[in-house]
Amino acid sequence: TMKVSDIKAIAEIAKNNNIMLVVDNTFLTPYFQMPLKLGADIVIHSATKYIAGHNNATGGVAIGSKSFTEKAFILRKNMGVILSPFDAWIMTIGVKTLPLRMEKHNENAMKIAKFLEKHEKIEKVLYPGLASHPQYETSKKQSTGSGGMLAFEIKGGIEAGKKLIDNVELCVLEGNLGDVCTLIQHPASMTHAVISKEERLKIGITDGMVRLSVGIEDADDIINDLEQALKKV
Repeated sequence: TMKVSDIKAIAEIAKNNNIMLVVDNTFLTPYFQMPLKLGADIVIHSATKYIAGHNNATGGVAIGSKSFTEKAFILRKNMGVILSPFDAWIMTIGVKTLPLRMEKHNENAMKIAKFLEKHEKIEKVLYPGLASHPQYETSKKQSTGSGGMLAFEIKGGIEAGKKLIDNVELCVLEGNLGDVCTLIQHPASMTHAVISKEERLKIGITDGMVRLSVGIEDADDIINDLEQALKKV
């Protein structure tokens, strides 16, 4: 649902109550946001996403103080959750282009968000880089970019959402994110289809919500694809 939390404010509450704060920084990566500097105790990343960057490796990262990493290392060793050498190699390659990719993801997402915000068939666009986003100021305060993830609500509900994803040609229908290719999914009929409508609405997922992981293709190509698909809705 693209909600942005005020990490510094939450960190202060957590500290006052002797609670460790864990932040999932997958969407923004260290390039756009550094939660440890904002007061978080532990930062996690699904390295499968933007860090690897090409939908070709599986892994995760947990970062924190020396005392935390020493304990985490022992736990990892005892449980056997060891990253494969091949996936580790893929990720070391991906990290080298992370700044270049994140800048392009961010640039493209902003262009697409602005296009969708003006489209007659779109009810609402959720992207932290837009001034219309409820937590725009919070995002601007704690991050240097808004990343490549956005969501939008299409008019017409669940059937309109299905029709849109069935008619895209360039965008890839997939539940993953962070790839160099633009990935699209309709949560109500895909990832959250087994959850009742009432439960989905409680967490902000409407029938017409579509999630877009914007890639690094030419932004106009992505916009043209969305435009032709929207005409068929």
